[in-house]
Amino acid sequence: FASYYGDHMVLQKEPAGAMVWGHGQPGAVVTVALLGVGGFVVMKKTAQVKGPSGTWTNVLDPMDEGGPYTLTAKQGLENVTLQDIYFGDVWLCSGQSNMAMTVLQVANASQELAAAARYPYVRVFAAAPARSDTELEDLERIDLPWSIPTAENLGHGNFTYFSAVCWLLGRSLYEALGYPVGLVEAAWGGTPIEAWSSHRALWTCGLPQDTDRAPLWCGACFNSAVLSSSTSAHQHLSGPQTPSVLWNAMIHPLLNMTLRGIAWYQGEANAFLHTDRYNCSFPALVADWRQAFHTGSAGQTEPLLPFGFVQLSTYRRQSPDDSFARLRWHQTADLGVVPNTRMPGTFMAVAMDLGDEHSPYGSIHPRDKQNVAHRLLLGARAVAYGDKDLVFQGPYPTQAVLEVTRGLLNITYSQELVCRQRDVRSFEVCCSSQVSPCQWLPAPVVAVGSRTVTLALGGCGTLVLGLRYAWAEWPCEYQSCPLYNPQGLPAPPFL
Repeated sequence: FASYYGDHMVLQKEPAGAMVWGHGQPGAVVTVALLGVGGFVVMKKTAQVKGPSGTWTNVLDPMDEGGPYTLTAKQGLENVTLQDIYFGDVWLCSGQSNMAMTVLQVANASQELAAAARYPYVRVFAAAPARSDTELEDLERIDLPWSIPTAENLGHGNFTYFSAVCWLLGRSLYEALGYPVGLVEAAWGGTPIEAWSSHRALWTCGLPQDTDRAPLWCGACFNSAVLSSSTSAHQHLSGPQTPSVLWNAMIHPLLNMTLRGIAWYQGEANAFLHTDRYNCSFPALVADWRQAFHTGSAGQTEPLLPFGFVQLSTYRRQSPDDSFARLRWHQTADLGVVPNTRMPGTFMAVAMDLGDEHSPYGSIHPRDKQNVAHRLLLGARAVAYGDKDLVFQGPYPTQAVLEVTRGLLNITYSQELVCRQRDVRSFEVCCSSQVSPCQWLPAPVVAVGSRTVTLALGGCGTLVLGLRYAWAEWPCEYQSCPLYNPQGLPAPPFL
């Protein structure tokens, strides 16, 4: 088998068939068998080893959730046996350091680690950080082979294994679904989206694809606000930045896997690199990964593979730089909410109200990953699992009407509003005779109705060319943004 098959793994359940693959003698026939309790043969398949790669693939018949099963592969006298296999839903978790943060590092870590033993049917696997200038067929190294969760392998160390966001999401999915969940982590801190993108995706957005050139980072690319900050941009681009090197080494080897969904937490690095290309590079990555996993699994992974992501949290208070705000906007392909026409089948966890100034790992690494995972879970249940009655995102404006004579702007929202904070700077209007550069002025909230917000335009008069909300690197205090819905989900930022 491929190096990351092993005891305790979860394979994707029906309606898809799980793809299994491995290495053998070119031209030889490999017999794959799935055995139930007591050695009962559930199915038997054969595959020929292709030359010169020496690889074979096989799609198992769709299986109901459950187990345990034994999986064997035979070639001549050689025999490989994997034990304690379950069928359920398999999710891939990828991104940079906020995805790599382990359960050891989150709020209530000791409590979370102690609870690990209650979830033996949530299985975890972590690829080791690796880079390559060419697309690899197999992972170079594994940090955590398929395992039953324990306090040790969920809290191995800082930014190692296992991902807290991935674990908390998977555990919650298991509680909601009632059947096994397999979690695959492939993350590396300080990495931009370009490193996780294939050449195809980069080409789509006109981004550099040459892996022979120097890394993309360059000091001259950053404005003075970033360069003068106490924490340099170098720290947030600490991982590989060369185009495609993480796609090649950490994602391409996984493409044969049959997946149920993807969770992604990345973007901080791109607040310091190619920020205004992210509205192309992110939708391109989503589309490209979907196509690649669909093709790689012989069509078993669905073409519109559910893709959840975390919108950026916070970094520096009172920062004059708006790169975090721009990146949050670009994460939605400049449409504010997902799913949308440019990003169908996606869901988003807003995190701008989960800032953690006193995080021992730096304010860019908030410890409240439980709320992040809960918001991802709501999106997964609605978008990936079709729960139509679930509210999974916060309120968003549907209309803005100017009351010229009274100098007011009335905004209508999509949902009922709960006002937690009357922050005078949360809404701003563009008051200018030209759109660029725009003169942004605070528009204080004068009234909040059940679905409406009324703003005072002050000295803006009738010339309002734009409106934005929560457009700052640190837009609100912990769980105290101005607007939420009754379910406690924050209204996302918009421009």
